[in-house]
Amino acid sequence: MPQTRTKLVTNNRPIGRVLLTCMVLGFASLIAAGVAAGWLTGRNQEHVRWVNHTYEVELAIANASIAIEQGETPRRGYLITRAPVYLETYLANRARQPAILARVGQLTADNPRQRANYARLVTLVADLQRQRDLTVSMVRQGRGREAIAAFFGETGAKRMKTIRSLAAQMADEERRLLKIRDADQMRSVRAFYGVLGIAGLILLVVAILSVATVMRYTRDLTRSRDSLNMLNETLEDQVATRTADLSLANDEIQRFAYIVSHDLRSPLVNVMGFTAELAATITPLEELLERAEAIAPDIVTEEARLAVREDLPEAVGFIRTSTQKMDRLINAILKLSREGRRVITPEPLDIAEIVGAIHGSMQHIIEDRGATVSVEGVIPGVVSDRLAIEQILSNLIENATKYLKPGRPGVIVVSGHEERGRVMVSVADNGRGIDARDHARVFDLFRRSGAQDQPGEGIGLAHVRALAYRLGGTIDLSSELGEGATFRLNLPKTLTVQDIKA
Repeated sequence: MPQTRTKLVTNNRPIGRVLLTCMVLGFASLIAAGVAAGWLTGRNQEHVRWVNHTYEVELAIANASIAIEQGETPRRGYLITRAPVYLETYLANRARQPAILARVGQLTADNPRQRANYARLVTLVADLQRQRDLTVSMVRQGRGREAIAAFFGETGAKRMKTIRSLAAQMADEERRLLKIRDADQMRSVRAFYGVLGIAGLILLVVAILSVATVMRYTRDLTRSRDSLNMLNETLEDQVATRTADLSLANDEIQRFAYIVSHDLRSPLVNVMGFTAELAATITPLEELLERAEAIAPDIVTEEARLAVREDLPEAVGFIRTSTQKMDRLINAILKLSREGRRVITPEPLDIAEIVGAIHGSMQHIIEDRGATVSVEGVIPGVVSDRLAIEQILSNLIENATKYLKPGRPGVIVVSGHEERGRVMVSVADNGRGIDARDHARVFDLFRRSGAQDQPGEGIGLAHVRALAYRLGGTIDLSSELGEGATFRLNLPKTLTVQDIKA
């Protein structure tokens, strides 16, 4: 017995270091993910701004080209017909051209190559405009023949071709920049995925290590409880020592459960928040992609389409599913931790009456599942905690109705007897049964047996065992596959302060 106590105590330090290391890694990964996400989000916004700028430059160049082309038609109409309407249209177009060209200059001021192209464009347009103004002025002075002769002798057509070529070069330069900026944006998105994936992986490893630590302590407690059960009849003088050891182990489990449920929830909430922010970026990215497909479809790669419309939503969905499952597990651990801190209040109890109340509250479920619940014989009364007894029996009866053998009506029988100052309460069923290899593991946290065709997180029997232990009792089972199962609850007839486990 002293050896057992020593083992429980000396294991505290390495387990504590493991949990502390897990928490440090979890917080560090979240901080790193937050910093990286903020930086990458800023980079992504900058990329989006430059992509929009490129589209604005292309639109301004196109507007300038159209305005220059449109200035020629009213001039020719005026030369031929001398109609005032053509002159008015020509003058209106001429008045608009400087502002349109100035817009191109403003948008391309950041690019030395485009500034040179713009300066040349302004010179060519000025020369073309002077030639147009000269012929229009001749017509207005009554020198129509001279104006037509000057029109046929001018080099405007060659100059116009040069302007068109220059505008095309400027548009090509913007498309080249757009490809570079689009590639930078995709690299930022991939980097964001990488950071998020690494943070998620670290959190998953931390969660696995923490749960494994709790499960290890749970298994230690199971072994201690089994040893106590075997020694109970022959070694009554050692019960006090064994109880002290188990209380210490239970304290450790409660503390570790509290650490897991609270300290892991904070990084989990952060991951869920970052996932929501990532999901919110999908819509603007899709809108940007649609604009790109509408304005310049040749620059949008298939890889970009898949990343925005399939890969990113799918990744966000996977992350959300994983975080939701982790949240449910943490809630289950927190429930066990809270139950362990509840104050036990002993009072006289009639087990048969409690079973009857449970049957009444679950009657609809029991009938729907094709089962019957009955009390066999007279069950001795106990002095114990009503809520804990109700939770234990409710869980056992509900489990019996859930795991019925197909094609066979369910029969659940609750019985009990007194033995050496203790009350043995049995819940027997004729359901599908439990494999002998799983008799111990079904009481472990998050462990289940047989086909997983019923909802649950593997918490119920672990909760039952924890409650039985707090009431100074134990619980075990006997079962064979296909032959049903019998759970046996061993309780003190009268729960005293010494029997209550912290």
